[in-house]
Amino acid sequence: MNIPFINAIRSYLQGDGAVILPEMELLLFGLGILLIDFWMAQKEKYWNAGLALAGTLFSAFTLWKLRGAVAARGQFFGFHQSAVIDSFFIFFGALFLAATAVVILLSVKYLEIEEEQEGEYYALLLFACIGMMFMASGVDLIVMFLGLETMALSFYVLTGFLRREKRSNEAALKYVLLGAFSSGILAYGFSLLYGMSGSTSIDRIGFMLGRRNDFVQSLVRSPQPATAQFDPAVLQLLPILAFVLVAVGLFFKVAAVPFHQWAPDVYEGAPTPISAYVSVASKTASFALLLRLFFSVFAVSREAWIPLVAGVAVASLTWGNLAALTQTNVKRLLAYSSISHVGYILLALVAGNDTAFTGIAYYLLSYVFMTAGAFAVIIVLRQKGLVGDELEDLNGLYQRSPAAALLLLIFMLSLAGIPPTAGFMGKYFIFLSLIQTHHPVLAVFAVLYIVPALYYYFRIVVHAWLKQPGDAPRPSMTSAQAVALGIAVFVTLAAGLYPEPFTRLAQYAFGQ
Repeated sequence: MNIPFINAIRSYLQGDGAVILPEMELLLFGLGILLIDFWMAQKEKYWNAGLALAGTLFSAFTLWKLRGAVAARGQFFGFHQSAVIDSFFIFFGALFLAATAVVILLSVKYLEIEEEQEGEYYALLLFACIGMMFMASGVDLIVMFLGLETMALSFYVLTGFLRREKRSNEAALKYVLLGAFSSGILAYGFSLLYGMSGSTSIDRIGFMLGRRNDFVQSLVRSPQPATAQFDPAVLQLLPILAFVLVAVGLFFKVAAVPFHQWAPDVYEGAPTPISAYVSVASKTASFALLLRLFFSVFAVSREAWIPLVAGVAVASLTWGNLAALTQTNVKRLLAYSSISHVGYILLALVAGNDTAFTGIAYYLLSYVFMTAGAFAVIIVLRQKGLVGDELEDLNGLYQRSPAAALLLLIFMLSLAGIPPTAGFMGKYFIFLSLIQTHHPVLAVFAVLYIVPALYYYFRIVVHAWLKQPGDAPRPSMTSAQAVALGIAVFVTLAAGLYPEPFTRLAQYAFGQ
């Protein structure tokens, strides 16, 4: 059948459309949820979660098919070389979809208790995932920034979704103000990169910065009368300023010290499923963007920025661990602990060898599931009249729900890096990369900071296992929550007990 409109769509999906097909499917399901939600009665609103989950499954299936295309013909570009499908995007896209699916499963009962079961919530989850996927697939500054802002705007609304909760509104306002400020800094850094290269393609920018660096090095080594008017220090000023601005913008997004101030307030005030989503998905997407930029645009100046990244890593480890010691709110404690996890990933960035790249991918994969699992247990505790996110709310959890207490123990062990869990393997690869690249001092710092982490993670375990239960009722777990927790605990244990397939997956992300 020769129908021009159908033929045009088919031709588009075989060309540029194939590059953004997973994102288009999420968009269609998100728009469908917004449309269908108008005709749903309040008691039927939970079907929105089913539609959102179906959207992630369709997108995941398309991603799997794209994996076959990448294996057959290598990476391929679309939209005038502004987006790419490669193993890096396949890996991170799968992580984003997995995190989104887990959060959808955790949200149904939570929103029912909060009486906020609305279609917009699930649509925004899908739109945030679209932004994250563009952050991973973009190889153009404009695409990257649009993806980042799509994710950020969705998170701003989701953070303040509990309209009747004062702390949710405050958290959203702080997030918007600080997020807009960091986005402005990042945009200014991007504008400098464009001004120096005349292009928004990160490969072209990297090439032009490399030529600029070679020219400066030649001036330093053998100055000529014809080039006497060029000052090497002045020529390097703009690249340095551009790197600093881009790094500050990205360090804010991953909540690295000293740009972490938003994280504890947002984690505490946001709906708990959104706290989990911001913690795992936003951080993972921001690291995907950071890796693309640092090793494409700023690769030529790597030796110069390693000390800065190392300093931020140690500061994040120090402040994140020390601040977590005194927290009594579990969500704030997990916020500060997430800052320390950022420090570990940045240490791998300093090492920068193949083992380090494997460690980054492995650590992020582990972090997504073990952190989502920890937040999932807090979500299970949420009941009418009980928020469930204070340490005291965990008292006697073993007597009230042995299964929930056991799951919490496993996730805390993994977050602390205790074998045989995924968290241990992630840290192992990072420690090994630091030793291989002759950074013994940083390796010692990384190992020592496990000690305070053990203390504050086991504070949670002590409250759950050894304290006497108070008046809190026995937590009830829905089927959706059980599935989400099952997925999280399976990956957390399997990646620790049998790491080989997960190691291959982590190596696949960087084409190893």
